[in-house]
Amino acid sequence: MKLEVEFNGLILNGFLALFVILTGLGISAYWTYLGTIYSLGISVAGGILLFVACLFCLGGFIRQEPNEARVMMFFGSYEGTFKQVGFYWVNPFINGKKLSLRARNLDVEPIKVNDKQGNPIMIGLVLVWKLSDTYKAMFEIDAQTMAQTTQAHSNVNMIMRAFENFVKIQSDAALRQTAGQYAYDANESDDALTLRGGGDEINKQLEAKLDERLAMAGIEIVEARINYLAYAPEIAAVMLRRQQADAIIAAREKIVEGAVSMVKMAIDKITENDVVELDDDKKAAMVSNLMVVLCGEDNAQPVVNTGTLNM
Repeated sequence: MKLEVEFNGLILNGFLALFVILTGLGISAYWTYLGTIYSLGISVAGGILLFVACLFCLGGFIRQEPNEARVMMFFGSYEGTFKQVGFYWVNPFINGKKLSLRARNLDVEPIKVNDKQGNPIMIGLVLVWKLSDTYKAMFEIDAQTMAQTTQAHSNVNMIMRAFENFVKIQSDAALRQTAGQYAYDANESDDALTLRGGGDEINKQLEAKLDERLAMAGIEIVEARINYLAYAPEIAAVMLRRQQADAIIAAREKIVEGAVSMVKMAIDKITENDVVELDDDKKAAMVSNLMVVLCGEDNAQPVVNTGTLNM
């Protein structure tokens, strides 16, 4: 549930308020001058009080850029969030904590986790996030403690770094949770979803887990994607040999399949065109020779038989 509300307190145009305050400063100076010349204590006191009030009102000016917000606090009470862009004046007693609503990138360094099969892998992600609920962001998590500074609530850069640290820790936990549910790669007979082949589906599940973890802080995940995936160094060489073996087996299967079809086509053509009469023994010998030629890695050395077909 969104807890953020719009600020409905007194808001004046900043330039109009500046004109009024400058006018008040001029009037206070004039009253003080008259009181000094004519020895009027009331005029001097009024001028001084007006001067102090005008100086105090100077603390009510705020300047806000696009995609920025201020959480307005009146003596510890949340009065709403101010998001209007421009130059304004508000009650100087209201303390506005500035936040950035702009999208931010976070590149999470690869971490070592175990996949579903127990294999150690290295996995990293990149995500885009932004604040969506300023109330939750300021009051549901302790940004001041995370930033490790007493100025965290007054400096927008420190506050956003605190949020970034919170997002980094939660994304690390979500990444470990997601990686532990799937295998790095599937076996030949297994069509299950894997980290390597899952693609967009794995990324969507990762986004869902991140949204679930970061909703409490009023943070929205715009996009999250796995940008690094590899076996851990201690098993990388072994897994590479396994992948190479799988590739060789797959290539051999393709070669044998093609060779069998070519041998069958050759025998059928010879029989169909009555090139030569082949009995079972000659067909077996021919099949053996053709399979050796077609499946062998080295070039075959032809032997020309100028006599009989008998071997």
